[in-house]
Amino acid sequence: MNGSGRYFIARHGETVFNAAGRLQGAHAHTPLTRAGFAQADAMGVTLRDYLGLRPALTLWASDTGRALQTLAVITEHLDLDWHAARTDTRLAEIGMGDWGGRYYHDVMKDVGPILDMHTGLFSQRAPGGEWYDDIAARLQDWLDDTSGEPGDRLILMHGISSRVLRGMLTGGTTRPDHRAPVAEGLPQGSMVMIENGRETVIRSGTGHAPV
Repeated sequence: MNGSGRYFIARHGETVFNAAGRLQGAHAHTPLTRAGFAQADAMGVTLRDYLGLRPALTLWASDTGRALQTLAVITEHLDLDWHAARTDTRLAEIGMGDWGGRYYHDVMKDVGPILDMHTGLFSQRAPGGEWYDDIAARLQDWLDDTSGEPGDRLILMHGISSRVLRGMLTGGTTRPDHRAPVAEGLPQGSMVMIENGRETVIRSGTGHAPV
């Protein structure tokens, strides 16, 4: 476990790419759908009920539009200043390389199944893309760089990268096929709290996209 305080880790709301069945990866801006905004609203209400107004939180987000849009809605509910959020590319989603932006069904026509539907994890690495140990390495860099910061954090992330961070913070077992600890998947619009290495799901979202 790195740093002190609690980690509130949220998965952004549904995007137009999610709804269309396209691989997002590191795409900088894939806007939220109406369902995605509703999921962000629900997370904001839940966190306000949990922490009250103007909680002492350090705000962090991936620098993608979908993470920042979701954070904007949540901070409005908390009466916090969205402009105070810090962004970091190391919090980004798994890099999809040559598959980025393509439809799942088109990629699968070319290379066969790419997702394990039982785990929601990729079973193949995209050409030029990342694997789970790559994500863990950049997240560990971020944790090391911010380990001296006290207090609670709210972190807006993505489906796969948040699973790796959650696995790391809870001392999860490294999955041999993925070479990193990866927590169980949660739908878009979900939020967990990790304190002293123990995870509590405080909002289970309504999204359905696997990644």
